[in-house]
Amino acid sequence: MTFLEGRLGDISIRRFPDGETHVKIVDNVRGMDVFIVQPICRQPNEALMELLIMIDAARRGSASRITAVLPYYGYARQDRKDQPRVPITAKLVANLLVAAGANRVLTMDLHSQQIQGFFDIPVDHLHAAPVMVKHLREMELKKPLVVSPDTGGAKVAYAYSQMLGTGLAIVAKQRLGDADVDAFSVVGDVEGCDVIMVDDMVTTCGTLCAAAKILKEHGAVSVRAAVTHLPLTDKGVERLKADTCMTELVVTDTIPLRDDLTAAGLPMKLTVLSVAGLLGEAMRRIHNDQSVSSLFRY
Repeated sequence: MTFLEGRLGDISIRRFPDGETHVKIVDNVRGMDVFIVQPICRQPNEALMELLIMIDAARRGSASRITAVLPYYGYARQDRKDQPRVPITAKLVANLLVAAGANRVLTMDLHSQQIQGFFDIPVDHLHAAPVMVKHLREMELKKPLVVSPDTGGAKVAYAYSQMLGTGLAIVAKQRLGDADVDAFSVVGDVEGCDVIMVDDMVTTCGTLCAAAKILKEHGAVSVRAAVTHLPLTDKGVERLKADTCMTELVVTDTIPLRDDLTAAGLPMKLTVLSVAGLLGEAMRRIHNDQSVSSLFRY
């Protein structure tokens, strides 16, 4: 709450012996503009259930408006029916948030833009790009080049290349399984360049590490990755520890870093950028009924 010059509300969360979650908002919220901050990560089922119960508690406490602040929107990758008899869980989560009583959602770098359309309430979708671009510009790389580690991220990579005034390249990949990826070609010339790979999230690091390897093989001087969300699995940590192609991994704090990652001897530099100021300013403007569109400027 430092950026909002206020204090965090007091809330009690405990578990019943059978594992059920109990929430009590200690402070009075009657008539208040309530912001509930909860990334759906680490144990996403627990985090989501806690969030829904907190929203319901605020609604029953007569809050005037409830904004769910989700630095990381869990289940975002399940945003379409690409196989028979599978759910669209990102839509289900949206329905649950609305049913619990949320009046508005504030989130950052959704995996798919169309998730905003899953809601029947206002959604403010922020991007980590202003924070990332500021850091990348300060590095003053000699010959920077933005690269998308897969074809799906080409649009985002193009936006970064325009902001940084660089060229663009794309790595083509083939997914061999849920955690295994084969990067097999590079579209664009990366020889002699300081490559910046951009992605919205990384879990198993299969795409990132495979792309970094093929970029080095194609003559890249250095390879850096700028990633908004880092919901790493054990396999992802293992791959990062074994990777020798990346020079630096730049991430934001939308998700708390794993303890074993911060203490690990990674072969690359790990830089964590804070998005607290960006989220705090958005919350201030929402409270004051001001435009948040200027926060998208780079």
